[in-house]
Amino acid sequence: MKKQILAVITCLAAGVMISSCNKNNTQQESQPNPVSDQVLAQIKANGFSTDNVRKTEDGYLVEGDILLTAEQLNEKVSTPTLRIANSEQYRTNQLVTALPRVITVKVTKLGTAFIAGADTAIARYNRLGLRMTFQRITSGTADITIQGFNQGPSGGYITLGSSGFPTSTGNPYGTVKMNTNAAAYGSNPNVLYVGSVIQHEIGHCIGMRHTDYMDRSYSCGGSAVNEGSSTVGAVQIPGTPSGPDANSWMLACSNGGNRTFNANDIIALNYLYH
Repeated sequence: MKKQILAVITCLAAGVMISSCNKNNTQQESQPNPVSDQVLAQIKANGFSTDNVRKTEDGYLVEGDILLTAEQLNEKVSTPTLRIANSEQYRTNQLVTALPRVITVKVTKLGTAFIAGADTAIARYNRLGLRMTFQRITSGTADITIQGFNQGPSGGYITLGSSGFPTSTGNPYGTVKMNTNAAAYGSNPNVLYVGSVIQHEIGHCIGMRHTDYMDRSYSCGGSAVNEGSSTVGAVQIPGTPSGPDANSWMLACSNGGNRTFNANDIIALNYLYH
């Protein structure tokens, strides 16, 4: 999730998409793009925006908080071009299976605000009564590990967190990364803000796309992006609206405050996992 940096930073609190709230930075960073034209073409062919793509040790970060590996980019694109409404709840082709099940979550090497934020996100999911529940553990191997990275603003945005999509074997994506840079959450992170970002990133882990991925201007102020064809999929969830949904927990950019599920988000999650 990304956050937009404003010249006067008044929205210092909330989250990814919660993959993101962005702030406008008066000092726009000018850095050479380490991403090749070939990789950008692969990202576009897979149905993702090529704006502000970042190369990381694990692959490429797109749309603020979605990690794509080199292996995923090399997969053959076989699905048709997506022609969709501007804003609805969409899921990936792969979902978490073997329900009912408990998804374990572990927070490693992060401060108390991130631990409390994880507990906040877990409690919000568990209150929905889905056939998939979450439990934080402190030892052993978890289904989802929340860990830190440190990265400053770039291009007027700062990444608050990142994650990926479910595996072909029906398991959630295994890692959520949270930005420990002070520009992301400040020196004294707000728990509800952090929790909202974690809640958003877990949404990706269980198969949710950004609600506004066809036109990210709803949350990020950017221009509409043609999603093209995609291997991960963007399947409309029945019962969700065809118009803009300004308060969804899966918007691409954070609003700088506490953002949780709205009524349409709950419809989407109940359809998939109730």
